Amino acid sequence: MKNFLALLLTLFLGYMIMTSLAANDLFPDQGAADVTTRVSQKYIDRSVNGDVGEVIFGQATNLESGPANIVTAIVADYRSFDTLGEVTVLFVSSLGVALLLGGPKQKRLELNFHPNFMLRVGSRALFGIILMTGIYIAIHGHLTPGGGFPGGTMIASSMLLLYLADDEFRAKIKGFKMLESAAGSAYVLIGLAGLFLGSYFLENLLGNGILGDLLSAGMIPIIYVLIGLKVGSEISGVIDNFLTEEGV
Repeated sequence: MKNFLALLLTLFLGYMIMTSLAANDLFPDQGAADVTTRVSQKYIDRSVNGDVGEVIFGQATNLESGPANIVTAIVADYRSFDTLGEVTVLFVSSLGVALLLGGPKQKRLELNFHPNFMLRVGSRALFGIILMTGIYIAIHGHLTPGGGFPGGTMIASSMLLLYLADDEFRAKIKGFKMLESAAGSAYVLIGLAGLFLGSYFLENLLGNGILGDLLSAGMIPIIYVLIGLKVGSEISGVIDNFLTEEGV
């Protein structure tokens, strides 16, 4: 009986949603929408603030937003303050894990297998490749898909590889804490510099340069590198806490 009532309720809600959308002027028929009037088109054209310019890869200079990657332009420029909030959420999460699982005396958890010599050597060779790829993705986030968040996650995954492939490996977690604090503090200081030297928090005070150049998009590549270091160090700390336990 409960399943039958749930089905009726689902069908009723689906009918209400479809009829309300069909009679809504904000949802025109398929193919009838004028995308040039949508906000998303303004992000693509870099004309959110009304500064209309021709967007040509490798030629356009000093656009309203400098990244060639549209996602980066939104995440690290137009809504960069929200991104700072996302980084803060990750920090609070890692802090909670450290408070729950961390302790003054810890030892490695015993794995169900013991890695052999070849696995240890191979993991260290692969570690460098993954680490450099993560750094590359973080540095080139304003040009290609990627950025600080996926780059930092890849950096942390390289640390996870060492933990799983070497039962005697233990990272220097104090170094991660110092790196995380330095990157987070620098991120906030850049934001305050935009507030006091410009007009709003995290304002891009540097020139955007030529669209598509490595040295372009102003402060956004710097911010993405800081985010990558912060995310990588925080997730590495979480991995360390999960793979260790308090000594008895």
